[in-house]
Amino acid sequence: MSTGLIEKIKRHEARVAVIGIGYVGLPLATEMARAGFRTVGYDKSEEKVAAVNAGRSYIKDIRDADLQPLIKEGRLSASTDPAVLGTADVVVICVPTPLNKTKEPDNSFIVAAAEDLRRVLHRDQLIVLESTTFPGFTREVLLPKLQESGLKVGQDFFLCFSPERVDPGNAKYQTKNTPKVVGGTTPRCLEAITAMYGEVLERLVPVSSTDAAEMVKLLENTFRAVNIGLVNEVAIMSQKLGLDTWEVIDAAATKPFGFMPFYPGPGLGGHCIPVDPLYLSWKLKTLKYEARFIELADEINTHMPHTVVERVTDALNGDKKAVNGARILVLGVAYKRDIDDVRESPALDVIELLQHKGAEVSYHDPWAPSLRTGEHTLQSKPLERLDHYDAVVIVTDHSNVDYGHVVRESRLVIDTRNATRHVRKGARGRVLGL
Repeated sequence: MSTGLIEKIKRHEARVAVIGIGYVGLPLATEMARAGFRTVGYDKSEEKVAAVNAGRSYIKDIRDADLQPLIKEGRLSASTDPAVLGTADVVVICVPTPLNKTKEPDNSFIVAAAEDLRRVLHRDQLIVLESTTFPGFTREVLLPKLQESGLKVGQDFFLCFSPERVDPGNAKYQTKNTPKVVGGTTPRCLEAITAMYGEVLERLVPVSSTDAAEMVKLLENTFRAVNIGLVNEVAIMSQKLGLDTWEVIDAAATKPFGFMPFYPGPGLGGHCIPVDPLYLSWKLKTLKYEARFIELADEINTHMPHTVVERVTDALNGDKKAVNGARILVLGVAYKRDIDDVRESPALDVIELLQHKGAEVSYHDPWAPSLRTGEHTLQSKPLERLDHYDAVVIVTDHSNVDYGHVVRESRLVIDTRNATRHVRKGARGRVLGL
């Protein structure tokens, strides 16, 4: 391949542009700049661009103190002008890839980014897609769009796929030290991304193609979704059998081989696990194959908020109370503990289902001061006067919540996360699991 791009990368003279500076793009842009590459984040959000240029982070895993020296030294900036893509030697696409209302892949953000890029694509440019998509997308959709420029892949420009592996709130693994899977459209493309990412990240895992790299991402999250679906069904079965789900799982986890513990919960949340397996399922439908494990796991996981509400309804009935008119506090609305991310959080479904049944719903979450659900905007309530509520439903557990106080002061607790397991002694009222 062209020695010009490789030499620029080795001398850290290559300019980098990251399209989309959200939960994936901003941490990656920060690492690129830390490694000595002049990096610009391109985003259509004027608020995000202004925040980055002012050295203010809106991502929990990136501190203001991480951004400010890079901004001051001119190694990191942000822009809403797509022309910055034409000045870059390396462009990384980190845009959202949600599902539409019928649970089919929505790749419109990637296509829009590709259109911006096609207009300014130039020789010796490395393009990396990190947004999750179905196997074959980079080769079948993105590549033809870029080659409309008249440039040839592997010769004039280099196209790769490297799945993002961001775990918000993970104190041990961040962008730099998480092993990075990389796949190229051609061997020269793989050489280019290996050179670039090798200067920034600690460990690379090359695979044979962009299709393989796309499949890796989907396998990782399908593995989790299917096993969570299994253990959620185990929780439903255990309840019908009168068994403690967590006791059963913890005992099974003592087996030193052939078992990996997963734990039940009120449903799936976040930008990956509820979404990514359905990209694979959709792709297989186009090949006249039904991904049955994925479809069944999605059915079980999607229904879990309903299961939680049914549990609340039965528990209130046990106290001779109706859900209609009941005062209920939902504790925790982020999709996982100790983060402020509510994307796809099952708490949103639990709240809306309870509201639909006529309940007067409040919530508390130290990470989410306000919340929009349907037509309602709610504010986080303090953990005070818990006896005022007919029920407290723990949807997300947080390390800075005093669950001993919750069980001592509440009339009824529905604990979907087993957060109160070690503090239930001395409970004022009933404490029930999922």
